[in-house]
Amino acid sequence: MMSVAQGKHVISISLGSSKRDAQATVKLGDTELLVERRGTDGDFAKARQLMEAYDGEVAAIGLGGTDLYVYAGDERYTFRESAKLIANVKRTPVLDGSGLKNSLERRLIEKLAREEIVKLIGSRVLLVCGVDRFGMAQALQEAGAQVTFGDLLFGLGIDKPLRSLEALARCAKLLAPVVTRLPVSWLYPMGEEQQKRTPKFTNYFLENDIIAGDFHFIRKFMPDTLPGKIIITNTVTAEDRAMLQKAGVKLLITTTPCLDGRSFGTNVMEALLVASKGAKSSLTAAEYIDLLEEYKIESSVEHLNT
Repeated sequence: MMSVAQGKHVISISLGSSKRDAQATVKLGDTELLVERRGTDGDFAKARQLMEAYDGEVAAIGLGGTDLYVYAGDERYTFRESAKLIANVKRTPVLDGSGLKNSLERRLIEKLAREEIVKLIGSRVLLVCGVDRFGMAQALQEAGAQVTFGDLLFGLGIDKPLRSLEALARCAKLLAPVVTRLPVSWLYPMGEEQQKRTPKFTNYFLENDIIAGDFHFIRKFMPDTLPGKIIITNTVTAEDRAMLQKAGVKLLITTTPCLDGRSFGTNVMEALLVASKGAKSSLTAAEYIDLLEEYKIESSVEHLNT
């Protein structure tokens, strides 16, 4: 394993389960990076302590298991509880993946449509959380897909699917100022909750051709079988891959590439790109796209069942 002295160290500190911890060595251009994921099992105090302990000690920090921001059209809202985690981090840039999602994931959907890897025109897509992936949401609609947004279904437990970006934006503008002040654990599975499966609103999974978005939502709420479905997600481990294969999933597409048998979250990839350039803050969408092309970073496409 590379010592930190030989290259750069990137760490993702996550509110998710420590059972999903991993590390890998990555080379981007001439820069070698050690990337590490540390889960805190939903312990906010521990996550905050780790953030502060690594401040100034690593090239970049990823914030995992929660979002710092959500988007409603052109408006950006900050999760108050997440912001407290990084309030005292002053020297090392902290990335939650939101900047990269709007470039990497939009670029992926455009490629899937352009190269006809997946038929998107007329396809029915369940995007489990649209405000978390507004770039993907826009790209799916622009590609001609019929998209159902599960924000109210899986975020708030309300059986009301949203069928358009306009409906999603209106709902987000109404609810985001309130929701971002609530405890994150009320909205998003973390810690041991990420390991539990409680299938819910399974009819929306079954009536759509493609299931897209955050894997923790997909894993927690999906039915036991998803025959012939296509999954577009990330943060997938070897165990997750085996579970999806057993469920009958046809095609697994991860928005971030596989490293040592798993795909890391967008917060990790964003931190890697920022660290590779020695930047002290998030980059622009155009800068991320340039780096993705420069380093030839591609999504992973895997046929699980033919």
